[in-house]
Amino acid sequence: MEKIKLGEYNRLKILRKVDFGLYLEAGVEGEILLPQRYVPEHYAIGDELDVFVYLDNEERPVATTEKPLAQVGDFAYLEVAWVNQYGAFLKWGPMKDLFCPFREQKMRMEIGKSYIVHVHIDEESYRVVASAKVDRYLQPTIYEPGQEVDILVWQKTDLGFKAIIDNCWQGLIYKDQIFQYIHTGDRMKAWVQRIRQDGKVDLSLQPTGRQATLDFAATLLNYLKENGGVCHLGDKSDAEEIKQQFQVSKKVFKKAVGDLYRQRLITIAPTEIRLGAALR
Repeated sequence: MEKIKLGEYNRLKILRKVDFGLYLEAGVEGEILLPQRYVPEHYAIGDELDVFVYLDNEERPVATTEKPLAQVGDFAYLEVAWVNQYGAFLKWGPMKDLFCPFREQKMRMEIGKSYIVHVHIDEESYRVVASAKVDRYLQPTIYEPGQEVDILVWQKTDLGFKAIIDNCWQGLIYKDQIFQYIHTGDRMKAWVQRIRQDGKVDLSLQPTGRQATLDFAATLLNYLKENGGVCHLGDKSDAEEIKQQFQVSKKVFKKAVGDLYRQRLITIAPTEIRLGAALR
């Protein structure tokens, strides 16, 4: 059996039942307790369970079926539960809070506030810990323009928002590309716009190129069908009005309108769009 992965999910076999829970087979670690509060309603000795393994208050490996907000290797946005003379303790799902020492904080963390951190195993203590100095844990990755990625919104800058891409590398969403309300800690889809010379990635919150036009054309058509066949925006409408209504740029709006008009699905006026007669 492979060595237990601390701070991650493990599939472990049930060995025996005791009054206070189940003991699970843990290879070289011997046995790990799954406390009674986490024991499933139906099980049999010999069954395998997917459990998250961490260290309890006495630094012993223990299993839980609670879902953590982050595993080892993840970046996450976590709230500070309490602070002592050694550092901050973050809420992350398991009963024992996640420790972030003062030396791993960019600024002193405060109770009730949330921070982007990286979760990892401390090499000296072999404990699962967090670090707010996330830059050191980012790993360069190859991306292609137009590629869809998952992002964690990291921090606001003068240019827009930094984001962590696919739990791995950093990107930037320029503020003129943001057509919706976002804030630190949001997880969402994004699309790669371009790769800069320094390897960092420019992102868009909408599909890029032709796909963006096709996607919004479908959205606009559905809007018309659900709103009496009329949209009170058109070619001469203000870009900010379009952004507030549809969370897209005026450029994407005009291209989609042009596509639908050429297909004779709509009729257009300077400040109005209507469904074509065939779709009413």
